Amino acid sequence: MLVDFNTLSETSRIWIYQANRSFSEDELVQIETKLDSFINQWTAHGADLKSGYEIKYKRFIVIALDQDLNAATGCSIDASVHFIQQLEKEYNVDLMDKMNVSFKQGEYVAYKTLKDFKKMAKDRSVSPNTIVFNNLVTNIAEYKEEWEVPAKESWHNRFLN
Repeated sequence: MLVDFNTLSETSRIWIYQANRSFSEDELVQIETKLDSFINQWTAHGADLKSGYEIKYKRFIVIALDQDLNAATGCSIDASVHFIQQLEKEYNVDLMDKMNVSFKQGEYVAYKTLKDFKKMAKDRSVSPNTIVFNNLVTNIAEYKEEWEVPAKESWHNRFLN
């Protein structure tokens, strides 16, 4: 059951998929249509899942699920992963690799391998104040407060010393 992302409770579980490139405007329209369709039919053992999504910076797909109505199951999570994998193939984009880092360089969102990010930190090309995206957040409350933060306030901090 698709609902407006902004109406979901703060405790709603989230999954963040970061793309290795920005989506074009045409791709965004297509992806939103596909997300609408997927979420409208997304269920757990036949029960509706109250969920929504948003796409941030033309690069991050954020899916949220209010588990107060019905919780995700292994099968429903598998279905969402399969859906994301289909998007990867269709748009020739990487959405599942968690070993990459996205961060802001001015208004631009950069995407680097963890190895390259570590090197940039060593070379002081990124600083403790560089805004990073902490895709390890697990619910909407954390997403609002801890997703887009200075590197010194995230797990990225370990690479800055």
